[in-house]
Amino acid sequence: MCDRHGPDECVVALDVGGTGMKGALLDRDLRPMYTVRRPTPRSAGPEAVVSAITATLEELSRQARSSGLTVRRAGVVVPGIVDERTSRAIWSGNIGWRDLPLADLLEARSGLPVTLGHDVRAGGIAECALGAARGARDILFVAIGTGVSAALISDGHLVVGGGFAGELGHLIVEPQGTHCVCGARGCLETVASATAIATAYTARSARAVDGASDVAALLLDGDGDALAIWQRAAEGLATALFIATTMFGPELIVLGGGLAEAGDLLLEPTRAHLAERLTFQRPPRVVRAGLGDEAGCVGAGVYAWQAVCGTASILPPQLPRAQVPPA
Repeated sequence: MCDRHGPDECVVALDVGGTGMKGALLDRDLRPMYTVRRPTPRSAGPEAVVSAITATLEELSRQARSSGLTVRRAGVVVPGIVDERTSRAIWSGNIGWRDLPLADLLEARSGLPVTLGHDVRAGGIAECALGAARGARDILFVAIGTGVSAALISDGHLVVGGGFAGELGHLIVEPQGTHCVCGARGCLETVASATAIATAYTARSARAVDGASDVAALLLDGDGDALAIWQRAAEGLATALFIATTMFGPELIVLGGGLAEAGDLLLEPTRAHLAERLTFQRPPRVVRAGLGDEAGCVGAGVYAWQAVCGTASILPPQLPRAQVPPA
């Protein structure tokens, strides 16, 4: 355990998604002492997003001071391709930045030391430490929200691949399908992300919905268009999970992100379609994330405390280590 901290110390944790940001002050046991949620202004461009991140870090820092707490560090996790060794946000199709020295920018603007990480790898680490993946060693954590991405833990080790591992959302599941922001067609993200489900329902039914949760509610009401869109999403997700299962042999697949809040409405058809595709592969259990949509924020806190301690001891020894340098 790390003993280089006092009882009135905390870290700032911030999970930046394509739609919203989730922030918290977390104590050494990763318990939230204060939380905030803010929209991500991605339609206004990358600079507006950086400004919104800075403002949220400053808000959390002010709250810590007013509560008599000392902030040791900030952990910020973002989507896309992230090089944690150089603290750069390499690419994000949903937000639009390219090769951005994000940690340096945030440190200069907020005055806080910042550890940068990948949102879904952080979520996977959090699920291993506190959520549905405790005790497992071969895990695929899949976050489904504005986009789709995954974290792979193999034999207890987090697979980073220079920041490029885990882009499950860009596996092609419909070869002649919709154009994706990445430049390909028919990526999983164009079929099974929360954004894609809402867009597809509106196009099919000519009835606008605010998001995938509306489609889920319509499905429960027996709406035929909602059923078709939801079935397509579950089949696409199962196809991608089949490929990942064949390649990496996870014993456990944890579905997180906003869409997983649908629970069995998503889990049951995905499990069924995946089972239909498996032959010789080890059948993985498919479960809902234990931390819900808070996993990325908790994982950001893990990154920050690891950097404070200069060690990976925030996690039990059998669990994966985040790939971040010591502070």
